Amino acid sequence: MLAVLSFILLAPLALSRITPPRPSPPRVPHSSKLSAPRVHHLTGEVVNLTTLYTFDQLIDHTNPSLGTFKQRYWMDWEFYKPGGPIVLNTPGEENAEDYTGYLTNETIVGQIAQQQHGASIVIEHRYYGDSNPYSDLSVASLKYHTIPQAIDDLVYFAQTAKLPMPGGDAVQPGKAPWILVGGSYSGALTAFTMVNAPDVFYAGYASSAVVESIVDFWGYFEVVRQFMPANCSADVEAAITYIDSIANSTNTTAIAALKNSFGVGNLSHIDDFTGALRYDLFNWQSLQPDSGGAVFYDFCDAIEVKNGKSAPAAGWGAEHAIAAWGNYWRTTAYANYCGTDNAEDCLGTYDANSDYYTSTTLDNSNRSWLWIVCNYMGFFQDSAPVGQPTIVSRLTVPSGDERQCQDMFAAAFSTPPVPEADETNTAYDGWNLQVDRLFFANGKRDPWRFATVSSDLVSIASTSTQPIAEGDGFHCSDMIADYGQMDPTILSVQKAGLANMKTWLASWKPSSDVHEGEYYARRGGRFAR
Repeated sequence: MLAVLSFILLAPLALSRITPPRPSPPRVPHSSKLSAPRVHHLTGEVVNLTTLYTFDQLIDHTNPSLGTFKQRYWMDWEFYKPGGPIVLNTPGEENAEDYTGYLTNETIVGQIAQQQHGASIVIEHRYYGDSNPYSDLSVASLKYHTIPQAIDDLVYFAQTAKLPMPGGDAVQPGKAPWILVGGSYSGALTAFTMVNAPDVFYAGYASSAVVESIVDFWGYFEVVRQFMPANCSADVEAAITYIDSIANSTNTTAIAALKNSFGVGNLSHIDDFTGALRYDLFNWQSLQPDSGGAVFYDFCDAIEVKNGKSAPAAGWGAEHAIAAWGNYWRTTAYANYCGTDNAEDCLGTYDANSDYYTSTTLDNSNRSWLWIVCNYMGFFQDSAPVGQPTIVSRLTVPSGDERQCQDMFAAAFSTPPVPEADETNTAYDGWNLQVDRLFFANGKRDPWRFATVSSDLVSIASTSTQPIAEGDGFHCSDMIADYGQMDPTILSVQKAGLANMKTWLASWKPSSDVHEGEYYARRGGRFAR
């Protein structure tokens, strides 16, 4: 297995060193248990959570003759008793090495394993970290980076892996219950897998699961608008209204003055400037109950505190907001985002031929995730529809992000692509999916909530077989045990999830194996590859 090589991507993107946040679960804030010795309570065997294991995963599940690659995973069986479940988790679009804390009871994964006397596993998603079929992330390699292949990875692992634990060669589905746990994209993958392979995983826990693929994902910023400080929301909205009025005008002097006030006078495309203003708002996704004085609130303070006094709920108004926001960008934002106070260094190298700033850095995880975005799910975080209040410029629309998809994957797209979101929703049922023993956990302050079953755009009832629990948390807050200790509504979600797992596992009975051939025959083309 060859490690993924670092590469340089030359793509015409504004603010090239800053990319939209991926829908990833939070890392464990502090996982002292990872380095502490862990002794199995029955055998006395020392369990080392940092031990890396690999699994020979098929490159292409429709053509096994293409060979295999080494898929990385980690596991813990400290609380395991024979007959207990195997709790499988993938962090999704991240290097899984940063998520080995999810093996422990500092997370909902480990809590389920502890409660049910099971073993916990963190497995790395294909095309992230070092779990890559090929040594690059070219378009030719990314051909095998699809949602169906990711689903089949989880199924094939469950059905064929010989786990490095006592009795680990006899715990396949049917011999032991398997529980699939995921957050955000991997939460959606949990639901999708249970839709397509209903007999493999007995139960699932899906946190902040973005089950509905949406191209024009304006709801991302609508949640931010609803829950950010009222004065900050009012002034950002007022500033955006003013910026749009200038950007849509023919007043070149006013346009130049506006761009210069933000330190981006050399940026030719006004929609690149207006789109870049989203990055202050993207910081909302990093908030959790323990965030304290986070960057997002620093941004709001920069706009709302004048002469030592905070603005009223209605804000200070557009004139002050524009001046304060521009000053924040010139003095703080560039350094925060790019480690430099030089706008051009932050933007990238200006390319006079393409009339854009070109990117010289885009990490592998972002490239892999953007392939899924551009092809299958969309999730372009843009402005609200006309008639709805917006804190993002109305010049920021999906066509701009689609243009960037073409720029990043020129070998795949001769024109800006429209992601196949409708096809993805048809394949996995989106908001309409119905799966037995699937627990959904959501947070009201999650900017990805509009793509979950707790979206404001739909009304989905919680049932005993597919419960929905919602707390006051942020993105995947319920996955971290400590956040439940900080917020009783998050704790309530965690307790509900654990209670459902206990009830469902009490009814599990051994059965004959679900064989690979049977699985593929059943799924028979639900999603065209």
